[in-house]
Amino acid sequence: MTILIVALGGNALIRFGEEGTTEEQFRNLRVPISQLAELSKDFSLIITHGNGPQVGMLLMQQEATSEVSKRPLQVLVAETQGQIGYMIESTLDEELMRIGLDEERLFITVLTYVKVDPQDPAFHNPTKPIGPAYDEPKPGYVQTAKGWRRVVPSPKPKKIYQWREIKRLMELGGWIVIACGGGGIPVIKEGKRLSGVEAVIDKDLASSKLGEQVGADILLIATDVEKVALHYGKPNQRFLERVSISEAKKYLNEGHFPPGSMGPKVEAVINFLEKGGKRAIITSIEKIKDALEEKAGTHFYVK
Repeated sequence: MTILIVALGGNALIRFGEEGTTEEQFRNLRVPISQLAELSKDFSLIITHGNGPQVGMLLMQQEATSEVSKRPLQVLVAETQGQIGYMIESTLDEELMRIGLDEERLFITVLTYVKVDPQDPAFHNPTKPIGPAYDEPKPGYVQTAKGWRRVVPSPKPKKIYQWREIKRLMELGGWIVIACGGGGIPVIKEGKRLSGVEAVIDKDLASSKLGEQVGADILLIATDVEKVALHYGKPNQRFLERVSISEAKKYLNEGHFPPGSMGPKVEAVINFLEKGGKRAIITSIEKIKDALEEKAGTHFYVK
């Protein structure tokens, strides 16, 4: 069966302007998960997800008091893998029961850690937005498309350590795997020991790397816009429907897709297709099923 990786953006759980309550996150998840439950009839499905708002909130919570011990960023990433994995599983279970597939589809959240290079220049140039966005400047925050946000290092993923386990589940059939949560827990190898590092890996780049390692056929990145655009937000904005790899590289080099926003998404689909992936799509959370039927989204191709 065709292996499909769907990478859910942060807005799958928390919409712009929301507080991020548990009720809001469960309600928002219903939109993509109802579609993914249906798609599990025809695809071997891997779900990955971001954690920018959630990991940022955990960081703020522990900074708000001196009465609890401080945990490093990589541990907070691991916490969000469990937190969001539970929310996806719970919603998926309900949706599979709704369409009568609860006896045919099994699902599991795989705690995923990812190798990064300790010399990655990203450690000296933080670009990954996390936590809430503010209308006014705050010390140490930078302006993003959604407002002023804290940014942290985001090194490139070199290897997904649990790829063999995930590939085996795909081969068994009937499994939906939730993996690479928040881009995965960033680790470096020191001799025979893995050590976590303070960073948040981009979930789209991690999804592309996982797709390469397990031999996925399709990578679909679900975000808050239906299509990728040139001159985004400007009077001459132009949405793209079909883009070749060479065109995508050209637009990326011209600065149309900024880091911390659309840039890593476009880079991820380029990497995926260059490593043997068959299809790559960027679309909105609401249009996942339509995009796979070529009724929505921006579709990338090799030539």
